[in-house]
Amino acid sequence: SDPQEICPAFTALSFGNALIGTELKVKLLLYTRQNPACAEELRSTASKYLNVTKKTTFIVHGYRLTGSAPVWIPALVHLLLSVEDMNVIIVDWNQGATTLIYNYAARKCKRVAEILKKLIDEMLIDGASLDSMHMIGVSLGAHISGFVGQMFDGTLGRITGLDPAGPLYRGTAPSERLDPTDAQFVDVIHSDTDGLGYREALGHIDFYPNGGTDQPGCPLTIFSGLQYFKCDHQRSVFLFLSSLTQSCNITTYPCDSYRNYRDGKCTSCEPFWPMPCPILGYYAHEWKSYLTQQSHPVTSMFFDTAEKEPFCIYHYLVDIITWNKDTRRGIFSIVLADETGQRAESRVNPEAATFQQYNQITLLIGFDQDLENVERISVTFSTGSVIGPKFKLRILHMRFRSLSNPER
Repeated sequence: SDPQEICPAFTALSFGNALIGTELKVKLLLYTRQNPACAEELRSTASKYLNVTKKTTFIVHGYRLTGSAPVWIPALVHLLLSVEDMNVIIVDWNQGATTLIYNYAARKCKRVAEILKKLIDEMLIDGASLDSMHMIGVSLGAHISGFVGQMFDGTLGRITGLDPAGPLYRGTAPSERLDPTDAQFVDVIHSDTDGLGYREALGHIDFYPNGGTDQPGCPLTIFSGLQYFKCDHQRSVFLFLSSLTQSCNITTYPCDSYRNYRDGKCTSCEPFWPMPCPILGYYAHEWKSYLTQQSHPVTSMFFDTAEKEPFCIYHYLVDIITWNKDTRRGIFSIVLADETGQRAESRVNPEAATFQQYNQITLLIGFDQDLENVERISVTFSTGSVIGPKFKLRILHMRFRSLSNPER
């Protein structure tokens, strides 16, 4: 017989369903190391594979404009099971989330949360502990996770909000959205704060990749169609996925604004001493005890990423003193090379910097790879204007300090 028949799958709907709107139906799909590829649909805790003594991670998707299944779900399930022997429960509320009218989907969030509360209550009777529950909510799913946490008075172990939805939630009371009191530890990644996401901090720690707005590699104009709406918003999920593969850890820095971070003013990890600065994603919980102290204010973390997997960028602080008589404005690109001839190119958002005589300026410059022994550094300075005189920049002194490996 067809294996698809036996394996319950995420509800696939079409754009046609979005046009007419969908009634809420919640399907709970369980994956464990015993059934990593074929889900078991949970109707209660009477289950073949659910082991309540293990950690349970719920994955809650958000608004679905087109009705298709989220592309990232299989990878997330696979990676979670590869890092820990746990129960992974996909909360499929595609029937309900699929509609052209976002408000209709948003209205159903509390009902989804009530259904999840019922399942968790049953699990608790069977001996599960709230400490070992982790909810990963994407977009509207982040607020659903918050509602569930609120129903348990914030005793759930952890909620991870991946670009929590902004529209209809901005400026609402904490009880109407995700907030730090919803779980013992709430970590949030904001990747589309000027679009579908939520700008303000919502957790014990809030991460703002590339400042939280335009993600590298995402289209900047509406002519790219749906990608324009989705790409920045989805980036939070792909960054979280990348943290599970641990191909490289993304270090993040506490700062009050992205502007100050870009200006090289936020490179200290002292507040976290003796720990290093927090890393993004799944393993952020290693900073939980520090971040959840009462005296500890909400922490906003900033960092830059590359445009694709594994997203890591290696940062150097570059101090430059120039001795031109006149003020110069322009942009730098820098290439580092080591003795083997490997090259790392700077991936700076080209922002013009102003160079004045004998003034030191510090630039934060990111490279796409990490070179251990830098042998040659080539610097190109351009004023960016095609016409007009070509200026030279006379450099008196340049100093490179690796942020990722300060001991170098």
